[in-house]
Amino acid sequence: MSGGGSRYERFEREPLAAEQFLLDVRKEKIDRVVSQRTRNFTVVLDRLEDSFNMAAVLRTCESMGVQEVHVVINPEAPFLPNSRVAQGCDKWLDVHQYRSFGECREHLKSRGFSIYASALREGATSLYSLRFDTKFAMVFGNERQGVSDDVLAAVDGTFWVPMRGFSQSLNISAAASACVSRAIAWRDEHLGASGDLPAEDAAALRDRFYQLAIKQRKRLFKATQR
Repeated sequence: MSGGGSRYERFEREPLAAEQFLLDVRKEKIDRVVSQRTRNFTVVLDRLEDSFNMAAVLRTCESMGVQEVHVVINPEAPFLPNSRVAQGCDKWLDVHQYRSFGECREHLKSRGFSIYASALREGATSLYSLRFDTKFAMVFGNERQGVSDDVLAAVDGTFWVPMRGFSQSLNISAAASACVSRAIAWRDEHLGASGDLPAEDAAALRDRFYQLAIKQRKRLFKATQR
């Protein structure tokens, strides 16, 4: 029995296309998700401690079309989102980690972002007065201490979530959910759509999602995984 030959060479030369392993309905879902993705609105997590909160915020961001999440590492609590809460949503996201807020701020500012921190303090802007028609990052702080003094000294402004009950504070994951939902709804209402990826970025993200959608991707694409 022959071990090869010219008729097999094309299989060695041609890389596998992920889309050939997906049903049309799955590709349509991925295409729709990509069309609604944004990199112009993002979330920054400042030194979180609780793995449930980490995962819950990631899940909110992914479900609302926010492609990037920026994480300032807590040196006493590694960023390890609870897998049962995240349910794999992190694979669809770009999660950037930093040793300090200064590093995170420098990265976002180089891309033209305005940065506002969640903080109940004098002069803070109501969430409902914020505009989201430019590049905008919202910072959410540590569960016990809120955002750090380093953050407060370096952001462009602060905001708060108006509340109408006796409770005047929200868990970090609930606050992030309310704020992200508000931002995306604002973008849909005022911009006509929340998705804003350039064509080249959208195409690259679509190809990446096609591959991530295949259960046996590590075996099928092991040559490209290295």
